[in-house]
Amino acid sequence: MFRLHPAFLELIYKSTVVFLNLGKPLILRSRIINRGLIFAERLFKKPVFDCQMCGQCVLHNTGMTCPMTCPKSLRNGPCGGVRNNGNCEVKPEMMCVWVTAWERSKQMPIYGRNINAIMAPLDRRLQDTSAWANQLSGRTEIIQDEWST
Repeated sequence: MFRLHPAFLELIYKSTVVFLNLGKPLILRSRIINRGLIFAERLFKKPVFDCQMCGQCVLHNTGMTCPMTCPKSLRNGPCGGVRNNGNCEVKPEMMCVWVTAWERSKQMPIYGRNINAIMAPLDRRLQDTSAWANQLSGRTEIIQDEWST
């Protein structure tokens, strides 16, 4: 997995949001473009973030660290079993994903404070779909709204 500076990734993310919003009407109507987004997400996000293709990407909220790489798939912070050295209780050789997320979020001037946001539970029906298409269509906001009411 490549380790790029979170502030750099944050700028790429923000630029991608602008670009995709410009193409939103076309993206939402075209299956070919949607499949292309899935391919692009796998091609880019897997080597950079070890993306698990959950379809509900929250990288900008988690220090550009994928919370789904946590052995317990926790999306709202550490489990409480973090070892004294910051490593995972399930995989002792691995740094806790949330320790990494917290440290990396401190380096993000735009979205760094989002580390404190509470995420909606994962909707497993969106597994292996495009997180970008789901965000543009509002599917991820519906989940957040339903959960928080």
